[in-house]
Amino acid sequence: MLVYLDHLNARSRYTFKTVFKSFLQLEEFQLTKDEEKFKTHKGPKLSYGTKKLENELHFQASSLLSKKGINEIKVEVGLYKNIPTLFPSQNTQGAALPFDVFSAVFFMLSRYEEYLPHRRDQHDRFMAEEGIAFKHQFLQTAVVDRWIILLGKLLEERFSELKIPERKYKHIPTVDIDNAYAYLQKGVLRQLGSLSRSVVQMNWSRLQNQAEVLLGRKKDPFDTFNYLLNLQKKYKIKPIYFFLLADYGINDKNISYQNRKFQGILKTVADYAEVGIHPSYASNSRRKKLGRELRRLERIVKREVVKSRQHFLKLKLPDTYRNLLDHDIAEDHTMGFAEYPGFRAGTCTPYFFYDLDEEVERKLLIVPFQLMDATLKYYMKLDIDQAKDEVQKIVDEVKAVKGTFISLWHNESLSDAEEWKGWRKVYEDLLNYAQ
Repeated sequence: MLVYLDHLNARSRYTFKTVFKSFLQLEEFQLTKDEEKFKTHKGPKLSYGTKKLENELHFQASSLLSKKGINEIKVEVGLYKNIPTLFPSQNTQGAALPFDVFSAVFFMLSRYEEYLPHRRDQHDRFMAEEGIAFKHQFLQTAVVDRWIILLGKLLEERFSELKIPERKYKHIPTVDIDNAYAYLQKGVLRQLGSLSRSVVQMNWSRLQNQAEVLLGRKKDPFDTFNYLLNLQKKYKIKPIYFFLLADYGINDKNISYQNRKFQGILKTVADYAEVGIHPSYASNSRRKKLGRELRRLERIVKREVVKSRQHFLKLKLPDTYRNLLDHDIAEDHTMGFAEYPGFRAGTCTPYFFYDLDEEVERKLLIVPFQLMDATLKYYMKLDIDQAKDEVQKIVDEVKAVKGTFISLWHNESLSDAEEWKGWRKVYEDLLNYAQ
């Protein structure tokens, strides 16, 4: 496959490599801006520019991929075959699609809009409501995957010798461990403080549960690790666990990484599943903390750790990703929203980070997640039946494009106790439906 471009630069190289290799799984293609070479090429070819050169498969280009830097841009939204589109073409004569599919892909994957001025929430996060997908009601559509599926069909129809490998749907469950225990292993002062809060709030059921756990009469509700292991065996899943090993702080309240019980849990989990670092809330303002937390985890599990997900989903571009790269993290699972389920980058396919400030592709694989337990319960305030419906909608969309469904759950939400009573059923239904 030979691709002609009016402008051959870092953005266009990244976009075409991502589309053809990461999504369409086509290894053999070349980019050129040599018109003569393009015209004499005998194999499959397509052009991307402002005009069609001859009788090739042509895609109309807007100006996004030819530019450098971050500029305020007005992105129009269209509709093609019931799929929302970006950068609709003004002149579609001779174009294979009525929108600039490559600029649309780059805009979504680079998270261009997150570099532009916008409001941030109380945790300094980009809010879903600020994004084009939410504003135009396609946050729950995997638009990037759907655009590239359209592109793939066009290529196969035009070039009979071209066979695009079939995508395979998969589900990777992930579990964040913010608090290994609800009551145990937290020291006398923290336990007394927790007991006092229950008394002040007159939460007698919680007080009773806490007392029974501390007296050894009942299992700590957050200790759901055997339950998770049994689910792993039952559904033959390969989960990833992200552990918080932070110094104690207002937003980082796990038990001490030096605690032997906690280390025992971590080692046991690491024997049966992949583990990654859950960089602390504080590591976002004090970057060296990430290195210390990562070394703690690696010392406990006695292996290199290269996967991460930010605690509180704190993601600020490009700073967060640069910090991860500085500490040799190769794969991050933070790309998603706390407030709503859906597709923050428009996709359920892993892809590499493009640093817009530096105009360069970085070797950090971004693995988007689509659904989180706290989103359903705390942000959307759904009951159990409504949560199950929301889960199925998201899974159906990922299955439709044969993408990778990433669910985000917590050990505490599987306690089946207090505020999470009944939510085990939501998770087990999710595993059953997703498999």
